[in-house]
Amino acid sequence: MYRVLIADHHPIIFEGIKCVLQNNPALQVTGRVSSGAQLFSQLEKNAPDVLIVELDLPQINGINAIRRIKQEFPEVKTLIFSSHPEEMYALSAIKAGAAGYISKHTDSETLEKAIYQVARGGIYLNRKITEKLNSGITRGKSLITKFKKLSTRETEVLNLLSSGKRNKDIAEALDINEKTVSTYKTRLLKKLKVDNVADLITQSRLLQLNTT
Repeated sequence: MYRVLIADHHPIIFEGIKCVLQNNPALQVTGRVSSGAQLFSQLEKNAPDVLIVELDLPQINGINAIRRIKQEFPEVKTLIFSSHPEEMYALSAIKAGAAGYISKHTDSETLEKAIYQVARGGIYLNRKITEKLNSGITRGKSLITKFKKLSTRETEVLNLLSSGKRNKDIAEALDINEKTVSTYKTRLLKKLKVDNVADLITQSRLLQLNTT
């Protein structure tokens, strides 16, 4: 039996997942936490086999939390269950240490499949993203080849730039200063071999790291 902990600040999400899994003898929901503080306290007391977590959990930054969980609780398999677009955040989450990413719009059968897959040590992404990872893009390079050149933080900055955020907005969203944002932009320009931010955003869209 795989033990499952749900980290989501919406009670109805917890009840919904619990309802879906309650008749599955191989999956046991051990509890729910609704904030970052509760999450890490619970992980220290009784780490589950699978952690289902929302990126927007209060008191923590989602991607940073994934990194910390991976470092401090490497035996826990983290499955992101979020309302954020998979195309925009899934690869960042996987690079940070998550084992899977599914949308809150998914059906119950897919949810159970994803839990099993990550519990057994696999990676779960939807078919569309998997196909993108396996397909070729401009200049004959695959998406994964170019994506691997970027750090998780660089990818976060790129996603925010592509969604129209200014340096100040990005700094606030990632809890860094504007000078650091500028540094990441310079690195992105170099790694993706473009000359300006407009081309950087275009390249981002070609890489299909987001839906905009």
